[in-house]
Amino acid sequence: MSQHFVIMGICGCGKTTAAQTVQNHLNCPYAEGDDFHTQANRDKMGAGIPLTDEDRAPWLANLRDWMSEQTRAGKPYSVVTCSALKKAYRDILRGADGEVYFIHLAPPVEVNRERMAARQGHYMKASMVDSQLAILEPLQADERGVVIDSAGTPEEVGKIITAWLDSVKK
Repeated sequence: MSQHFVIMGICGCGKTTAAQTVQNHLNCPYAEGDDFHTQANRDKMGAGIPLTDEDRAPWLANLRDWMSEQTRAGKPYSVVTCSALKKAYRDILRGADGEVYFIHLAPPVEVNRERMAARQGHYMKASMVDSQLAILEPLQADERGVVIDSAGTPEEVGKIITAWLDSVKK
């Protein structure tokens, strides 16, 4: 049975960098969650308008379906980036064929703000940090996963992630 690793957290927490670490460590397919958004969603976020649950539903379903496709293709692992801020969103993702695990990257808020302020050419704006924090629901006891402080260097965070992966991968 495939294992899918969803790198989650608010904007600026390091999802893309962490996903590349997982992809390299497990030699697995990788889906950048941002690529699954509609242009309308990108335009909203670019204008600083938070997405609604209705905006996110097709995006989450597409990510879930991509993970199921990896299982059907016989891939033992996959990695996806997705903010997955609410348990209800993670419930959709957990509907994928295979086992779904969450790696919640959670640096201090000021680190997120600094990273977002330094970002160039991305549709997400630094102002989105607060709206994302407002809806963030921590992982629950019935959800497979880990919370990692991702304030360190990519190498430091990568070592923590790969050690955790090695403890859960089959």
